[in-house]
Amino acid sequence: QVQLVESGGGLVQPGGSLRLSCTASGSIFSIYALGWYRQTPGKQRDLGAVISRDGTTNYADSVKGRFTISRDNAKNTVNLEMNNLEPEDTAVYYCYALQVSAFNSASYWGQGTQVTVSS
Repeated sequence: QVQLVESGGGLVQPGGSLRLSCTASGSIFSIYALGWYRQTPGKQRDLGAVISRDGTTNYADSVKGRFTISRDNAKNTVNLEMNNLEPEDTAVYYCYALQVSAFNSASYWGQGTQVTVSS
């Protein structure tokens, strides 16, 4: 089992910046990837950014060049720096962990944190 606790988020004006952080605990030794997904009401949860254990990153096209994901394996944290935010970035952001073992894999989610971009 992996537990994820998020922090950050809030209200920001268009063009502003926010930083999201997530700390993982539990069976952290088998975490392969950490990341952030986001969801708006009535829509599916979509990828924001993900980073693997070796530092390989993957971003949604809509956030490339504006968001930066980073990971501290020693502290078991993943951060998302969000710059030049747009109203379309308004969503609940969920921390995500992919746990991989020799026999199976499992996905874990945080409780979500609201990001609102509005003037």
